[in-house]
Amino acid sequence: MPVPAESPLLRRALFLTLVLAITAGLVALAWAVLAPGGWTPWEALILACFLGTVPWSALSAANALVGLAILLGARDPPAAVLPALRAASPAPPRRRTAIAICIRNEDMAAVLPPLGRLMDGLPPELFALWVLSDTPAGPAAEAEQAAFHAFAEGRFAPPARGGARPNAQYRRRAANDGFKAGNVMDFLDHHAEGLAYFLCLDADSEMTPAAVLRLVACMEADDRLAIVQQLIHGKPATAAFPRLFQFGMRHGMRAWATGQAWWQGDEGPYWGHNALIRIAPFRDLCRLGPLPDGSRILSHDQVEATRLHAAGWKVRVLPDDTGSAEGNPPTFGDFVTRDLRWAGGNMQYLALLRLPGQTLMARWQLVQAILLFLGAPLWCAILLLAAVNALSGGGAATPTGWLVLLLGATWACHYAAKLAGYAEVLLKPALADRYGGRAAFARGAAAEILFTTLMEPARLMAQTLFLLALPFGMRARWTAQNRADRGVTWGDAARQFWPPTLAGLVLAWLFAAASPLALLLALPVLASLLLAIPFAVVTADPGFSGWLRAHGIAAFPEERDAPAP
Repeated sequence: MPVPAESPLLRRALFLTLVLAITAGLVALAWAVLAPGGWTPWEALILACFLGTVPWSALSAANALVGLAILLGARDPPAAVLPALRAASPAPPRRRTAIAICIRNEDMAAVLPPLGRLMDGLPPELFALWVLSDTPAGPAAEAEQAAFHAFAEGRFAPPARGGARPNAQYRRRAANDGFKAGNVMDFLDHHAEGLAYFLCLDADSEMTPAAVLRLVACMEADDRLAIVQQLIHGKPATAAFPRLFQFGMRHGMRAWATGQAWWQGDEGPYWGHNALIRIAPFRDLCRLGPLPDGSRILSHDQVEATRLHAAGWKVRVLPDDTGSAEGNPPTFGDFVTRDLRWAGGNMQYLALLRLPGQTLMARWQLVQAILLFLGAPLWCAILLLAAVNALSGGGAATPTGWLVLLLGATWACHYAAKLAGYAEVLLKPALADRYGGRAAFARGAAAEILFTTLMEPARLMAQTLFLLALPFGMRARWTAQNRADRGVTWGDAARQFWPPTLAGLVLAWLFAAASPLALLLALPVLASLLLAIPFAVVTADPGFSGWLRAHGIAAFPEERDAPAP
């Protein structure tokens, strides 16, 4: 990049200029669509709602453009945005690290084997495994503890070198006060003696020894680095929903995180897992009390990052997912359930924005997390207002060409990170070859774009209904997640997705009553709402999932490289 890495204020000024330029373009397009023929009250409200969505769209596009420029132009893109990676030593670590995994009612047969592979590749005198359980007392906790002891004794998932695992420890709390954040802090308070760092993992996390050693080398190259957050990709999945979802997420996150790391620098985000953390400042600064209303902070990770920013510690992202993976929800229903938990947690940040002692970037990190979900009701409002405007005779002078251009530009901005990630692979033959060539990769990208087109409006409608009910006491329960592949019955899908379907029917009737053209223009969004129930069923169907696997559609390189069963 032409801007030196030592110029954080200049980088942020340039990034802000790019964001404002994109914002101006989107607003100008919206004005060109809405202004002809005068303004109806509905059109004024549409513009107001659209202005509320623009910050996220412009941010997405700017991150993607900067990220793509670095991915295509830098010899080593991760090192271009992470100075500690350039300074990291290949020598063995100097200090001890805990591998800390938080669990609650998890399938230990799925949790323990990846941990075994990780620990068996790390020097035991420098790395200790801690399984931190919040499972309530009872048969599940007893089975969990028995499985761990078999693992520690080498009877389950035995080490390649044989013998036991004396550096593996298990701790279960009697009560899960503070949820995951409380679980971690309890460990740091009572069990972290002699440890300098801890690698925070979730139950579905999986990392390689080489990836962990690289994080430790980065940490030891910079004494002011408190968190180094590794990028994460989805594990190769058999079910259609996670397979298609994480194909897009993987490529979008690489471009997004690279661009974001370039301008956020030392005040980056923390995502709660697959990250290495310096124990001393985290324990001193990241103890989270209740909110003013007495409730606990649910989305704790970003708040912890802002505490470290404020104290002058660095939080950095390593925008490379090599050796760092996680599982994703196996069905659309499970995905939306998790999404609403995150939405509820991120909305809590509204109570934290005015707290003293935060840096400007820290406040922006919280605003960005809020914007991730706040756009949903605005987009749904735009759709409803557009239908009412068309039905009442407004918009007769709307230039169709400008409207199509606005819809296309908004769509491209919203999905810019994925499009940039896809462009990177298609422009790098060696990278495309890992996916079976450009044609195979393009098939996966096309399938994912169709998948997202059918998923996203229904997802936004579910978020909207949840956020509208949130002030009236509705809460998403933070319970154990389903991680196993399972089919979805038509009855289960209907019970969860009848609200988006009903909204789609009402909106389709309004647009059809307005004009055939209005219905045609709204059809891509209406299709998602009307098809939410069959979408949930089909994307969990074993037959459809098997067809995708058999044809290699949206296959990760790890899947292609895996030995045949």
